[in-house]
Amino acid sequence: MSAQTTAQLHHGAVEIDEPSGTVLLRTATWCYVLRVDFDEGTVRHVHWGAPLPLADAARLPVWAEHDDSFAGRSDGVEEYPVEGGARFGVPALEVRFADGSNPVEPGVEGWRIVRESHVAILQRDRSRPLAWELHYRVQPGGDMLERWTELTHTGQAGAQALLLRRSAAAHWPLPQRADWRLSSVHGGWSAENRLERCPPAVGETTLTSRRGHTGHHAAPWVMLDAAGAAEESGEVWAMALAAGGSWRLTVQRTAAGRVGVVASEGHEGVEIALPPGGRHITPVSVAVYSPDGFGAVSRAFHTYVRRHVLPHPDELRPILYNSWEATSFEVSEENQLALARRAADLGVELFVVDDGWFGTRDDDRSGLGDWTPHPRRFPRGLRPLADEVHRLGMAFGVWVEPEMVNADSDLYRAHPDWVVHLPDRSATELRHQLVLDFSRSEVTDWAYGWLCDLIGDHDVDFLKWDFNRSFTEAGAHAGGPDARSVYVEHARGLYRLLDRLRATFPRLRVEGCAGGGGRIDLGMLGRSDQVWTSDNTDAVDRLTIQHGFGQIHPAAVMSAWVTDSPNPLTGRAVPLAFRFHSAMAGVLGLGGDLTKWSARELSEAARLVAQYKDIRPVVQHGLQYRLLAPGQGSLTAVQYASADADRVVVFVWRPTASFGPGHPPLRLRALDVRGRYRDEDTGAVWTGQTLMGYGLPVPRLPAGDCASALVRLRRVG
Repeated sequence: MSAQTTAQLHHGAVEIDEPSGTVLLRTATWCYVLRVDFDEGTVRHVHWGAPLPLADAARLPVWAEHDDSFAGRSDGVEEYPVEGGARFGVPALEVRFADGSNPVEPGVEGWRIVRESHVAILQRDRSRPLAWELHYRVQPGGDMLERWTELTHTGQAGAQALLLRRSAAAHWPLPQRADWRLSSVHGGWSAENRLERCPPAVGETTLTSRRGHTGHHAAPWVMLDAAGAAEESGEVWAMALAAGGSWRLTVQRTAAGRVGVVASEGHEGVEIALPPGGRHITPVSVAVYSPDGFGAVSRAFHTYVRRHVLPHPDELRPILYNSWEATSFEVSEENQLALARRAADLGVELFVVDDGWFGTRDDDRSGLGDWTPHPRRFPRGLRPLADEVHRLGMAFGVWVEPEMVNADSDLYRAHPDWVVHLPDRSATELRHQLVLDFSRSEVTDWAYGWLCDLIGDHDVDFLKWDFNRSFTEAGAHAGGPDARSVYVEHARGLYRLLDRLRATFPRLRVEGCAGGGGRIDLGMLGRSDQVWTSDNTDAVDRLTIQHGFGQIHPAAVMSAWVTDSPNPLTGRAVPLAFRFHSAMAGVLGLGGDLTKWSARELSEAARLVAQYKDIRPVVQHGLQYRLLAPGQGSLTAVQYASADADRVVVFVWRPTASFGPGHPPLRLRALDVRGRYRDEDTGAVWTGQTLMGYGLPVPRLPAGDCASALVRLRRVG
């Protein structure tokens, strides 16, 4: 065996040069390089970007900032910087030891190949009882790198606990570039996912949630580009955190030009106690690099979510009907049966009864926590409705909010201690409700029990799982040094419950919801089949919301409804076709009062439902290309293409009519250059070369505001 062979090890996507301590992780299109320094006791970052051969990577220098005694360490960017020594940047690890001090002095023990394409770097404090492993994993054949950290208290039994003040999943150092631009989403309830791109400040830019859940106001992901990227060109780096509780992403930019992102569960002040022998595993942070713009990064995330996150990635999501906007709290067996029959006639595949079916739930002031059918609204229980829905050929679903309780409920009167609260503080009610503490096993055991009864007794196929308020006065009824850990431990308890429930009922499907888009993250998607994107169902507003949502989340999980016009939230009147085309860009649902729709509307709806069933495989499982973004011109357009480029779907929307010249043709993406494509509605045939080079002529749109079109192309010959 040659010296080179013994010095270089290859384990799938992991390649190691032992003499230099260089570890290279190779994805399908890019690579990530780090260097283990045993003498200095640290792990330094080398490269993240275009693919390199290991031999070259082993000779690359680490990037050092200028030599300045006030700047701190200048011997390279660390993969996982700790609080301690001459480090003055954002730490990935900050600990409070038993004596109250916090400096960590890291050492390196080596690396461990966990399995093919997965390596762990082993570190520990040089003299105190703390060890941690930095995990790096590439999914086989994929383009995403997963990272997380596992921390262990190595002290003897009887020793005092350590407090993890910050234990990041990862620190993502970026390469040196002349300039940077940060992409993220912001907003609020019914205005989620507003995309913003701006230069990151020299200093620290922190996106966070202090609410105990992901939040409407921001999402736990960022993209950074070298200030010149476009939709289909330019270098882009993107990172996301799979955490459903509080979270924090800090983008640090130094005066010397260094940029990095620290991805952490929890927010400032949230501490996690680690007892002797205890082990804490952070959520996963995932990242991707592409030289081909924001669209390529989005498609890489979409593919990753479908292949490695969703419980049932190969399924097509059904067309659902939800009763909320039709009946609100006035839900009853009679009106639900009437809606179900109308929905079945339209071709709907799943009927969901929303809020108001249980307890004394006549409004939002009472009943949460008492999960038995409302005696007046459903005197025979839910079973007759469920049976009729199934007889009509649809699956049966119900709305639940297991993590919440009204003070006016039998549950709260029996267990007031189960809510997230501080005993000597007034309990703030939001939406007249309080949060149940799902970090406690007795509370999740209670929820598991009644959910099993509900699902089993009524043959429930689908749960719309809602969560309608943020944490306040969180956490210390049981005392302890880490009382505020409920901001992260609640979400972990929720995950355990959902995992347990889905194991018991393998056919059960779940839609995640939190007052709309208040808890959408990769952690929740690992336990859901789709998510409710926003409580705002206005078809025009949804174009902007869905544009931001789709930056990392695929259309296959984006639940979107067609509701009544004028819209109940905005008052905007929108034609039925535009409402459908907006919702058909994701997982189609209906939510209007079908009993009031005219015969003409019902006929048009049935036609559009059938059309969606035809294009659904392309929309939900195909590749998405954002042709024209909302707000950047008179039109918005999105293309979906099947993986083999045999079928193409294009949606075009014009929210506002204006006088002026016609819009240029839409240059499509990812077609077979030599292939011929027939428009399935007009019969026109174009070559792929023409559709990509010259473009697809913009279809004739109806006159007036809120006009839209759907183009279906199929490769022929």
